[in-house]
Amino acid sequence: MTKVEKGQLRVNAIKNGSVIDHIPVEHLFKVVRLLHLDSLNVPITIGQNLRSKRIGQKGIIKVEDKFFTEEELNRLALVSSEIVINVIREYEVVEKKYVTLPDDIRGLVRCPNPKCITNNEPMKSAFRLLNREQEIMQCEYCTRKVHRGEIVLCDE
Repeated sequence: MTKVEKGQLRVNAIKNGSVIDHIPVEHLFKVVRLLHLDSLNVPITIGQNLRSKRIGQKGIIKVEDKFFTEEELNRLALVSSEIVINVIREYEVVEKKYVTLPDDIRGLVRCPNPKCITNNEPMKSAFRLLNREQEIMQCEYCTRKVHRGEIVLCDE
């Protein structure tokens, strides 16, 4: 880290890779789990409780030499629709990607209905997006409707 101004520190820039920005602080390590970042063999920088004009405090993750697929990135919408991914090439932001809920979500989310078969049998959950604007999903097995804010990730 290098000193920028009095009271501010800056994490070194990455040459190539992805910066996952505007992560709500309480969901920072959910992002790590969703993207399986702990299994990558590349430098990763995690910043927590950083100031953000948009969301107050935020988390940020810099992953060197890794470019995520749209499918991987859209999983992040399960955590927050505020997340932005900056694609970095030769130290420059060449693209900003915004997450969007996928139409089908399989095996990532636990159904909140205790009587749902996915909670009582060894099978993966399956949800489909009913309303993108209101962030409403529906379990394909028991038809329970769930708002994105109510979901629980399977590995929690």
